[in-house]
Amino acid sequence: MILITGATGNVGREVVRQLNNEGVLFETASHRKGQGDRYLNFEDVSSIPGALEGVDSIFLMRPPQLADANKYFRPFIEEAIKQKVNHIVFLSVLGADKNKIVPHAKIEKLIIESNIPYTFLRPSFFMQNLLTQHGEELRKKHDIYVPAGKGKTSFIDVRDIGVAAMKTLLNKQHIWKAYDLTGNEALSYQEAAEIFSNKTGETFTYSNPSIYEFWKTYRKKGISTDKIVVMIGIYTTAKIGLAKRVTNDLHDILGRAPISFAQFVQDSMSLLKN
Repeated sequence: MILITGATGNVGREVVRQLNNEGVLFETASHRKGQGDRYLNFEDVSSIPGALEGVDSIFLMRPPQLADANKYFRPFIEEAIKQKVNHIVFLSVLGADKNKIVPHAKIEKLIIESNIPYTFLRPSFFMQNLLTQHGEELRKKHDIYVPAGKGKTSFIDVRDIGVAAMKTLLNKQHIWKAYDLTGNEALSYQEAAEIFSNKTGETFTYSNPSIYEFWKTYRKKGISTDKIVVMIGIYTTAKIGLAKRVTNDLHDILGRAPISFAQFVQDSMSLLKN
């Protein structure tokens, strides 16, 4: 039995789609009762035992609003030990092995200490985040509004992460391994804006706000402090040059080249309209 968490999110939807394409049986977990096959709410410890009953493998995602790994994920991992779960594929983040501040690093540590066989998928920044987290500025103002300076990012398409997750869930050769997943190129956000412009025929800009301006803007939008801190951490990583690394891990898992940023923009034309 495979359990998929975060099945309605950007990555989770792709994992579900890929497993369905392969004809694999699985169940989904949702924090809303009645919406998934199983109820799982990391903020409701009582939901965990039932959610993990009979589960062999888990695709685990961190809900973006939950930053305290010890509070929200230790009970989950401890229950997974009791239930004899034999594989956790955890969606981490690129650099989690070096940046111990991000909550993903702390969750990785909990999983390692559990001795449950694991696979860590550490993707770089999702291309689709530009349409979700920053879609308002992108559609209304044709502006990429992130405080990343001139730093470059090895963007990755969530469709490729979905394929990688499916393959690592189904093949035990991937246990006890951590993969740094990136696209085939590193781009600055200015270069990303230029690709948007070239593909759409309209002018896109990169405003590069200060961290303080970014903070104020997203607090006004009602985004939680914890989530903004994580976002600033990600963009600061790019700004100081730590997000530009390009690896072959994704290519090796997929057996093909990753989706390019230009292809992502081409495929997203309808989503760029107001």
